[in-house]
Amino acid sequence: MSGCCHSHHHDFSPTMPAGYRRALWLVIAINASMFFVEMAGGALANSQALKADALDFLGDSLTYGLSLAVLGASLKVRATAALFKGFSLAAMGLWVLGGTAWQVLVLGLPMAPVMGAIGVLALVANLSSVLLLVRYKDGDANVRSVWLCSRNDAIGNVAVLAAAGGVALTETAWPDLAVAALMATLFLSSASQIIRQALAERRVATT
Repeated sequence: MSGCCHSHHHDFSPTMPAGYRRALWLVIAINASMFFVEMAGGALANSQALKADALDFLGDSLTYGLSLAVLGASLKVRATAALFKGFSLAAMGLWVLGGTAWQVLVLGLPMAPVMGAIGVLALVANLSSVLLLVRYKDGDANVRSVWLCSRNDAIGNVAVLAAAGGVALTETAWPDLAVAALMATLFLSSASQIIRQALAERRVATT
């Protein structure tokens, strides 16, 4: 998904659009709620893909809170916050890859119906988040990181639904593991985008 980066970015501080703060609070509430729902569903269904997506919900809730904390701050502070989020997203991707490798060693068949039901609920939650944030997707690194995380979630949920169908058809865990690995790769790709832009903004702020 690295091709979705734009070369132009709007500076959202100090005149932050009033609607952005409200949208961010709503998205935080959605993500925090879905973390608990999807982690419980992942444990029940023995699905690595659901657990990976639940972890993404948790990470988004925490990083969106950080985004709120630095709204209106200097470019250097906002770029530093985005840099932290980029490295956190990279760590999340590595964690999911490690969890997927471990699951291969202790393979258990996920419960496709549970995966599908939770996946649909998570997709609705993430599409709502995307619609709330789409108008702000071309902001600075801090704002753009929020958009990328929300977009990743929606893509991840579609992939989880595909994994549920694959598990049901093949009666093996491999579709679930493949989707978890794909999501980890997406996390790492987005982390790279955020880190590159944040470093560039920090250089501008210190010149």
